[in-house]
Amino acid sequence: MKYLIVGLGNIGPEYEATRHNIGFIVADELAKKNNVDFSLDKQSFKTEFKHKGRTFILIKPTTYMNLSGKAVKYWMQKENIPYDRLLVIVDDLALPFGKLRMRGKGSSAGHNGLKNIEQLCGGSNYPRLRFGIGSDFPKGRQVDFVLGEFSKEEKEELPFLIDKACDMILSFGTIGINLTMSEYNN
Repeated sequence: MKYLIVGLGNIGPEYEATRHNIGFIVADELAKKNNVDFSLDKQSFKTEFKHKGRTFILIKPTTYMNLSGKAVKYWMQKENIPYDRLLVIVDDLALPFGKLRMRGKGSSAGHNGLKNIEQLCGGSNYPRLRFGIGSDFPKGRQVDFVLGEFSKEEKEELPFLIDKACDMILSFGTIGINLTMSEYNN
């Protein structure tokens, strides 16, 4: 069985450690834990590994956040992945920093990467792992906040949260979304 795991983010060193790139950061850590490296492929950096008899295909779209759907659609079709075996890792302003929530479907909540996936891939009925980045910014400064780096205090907590996100992804592929949500959602 194959699973497509999509870390959302923006390519380029100026975005590397930003809140908006938490999907890339989690995907990088999952690849590292499974001793695989990303290589440039069609519209994405891509790698894959096996875990408990399942194949996990990880992509980091090179289309920039707002056009993430192009890469997701391409790899879903190429690898013949159904919606229920797609998992998108995304930053979420609506969740406090440190909250991790897996959902089987949902709205884009204004997130441009999710909006584009919905437009190009046929709706919002796909699983996602929402990584809370909080919303501690002054009115009108949302873009600066999401494209800014994590605070010193947040950086201290990140390794634990990223490890938990990796565990949730593997759990999604092995025991399914419902058991993963009941075990891990906080």
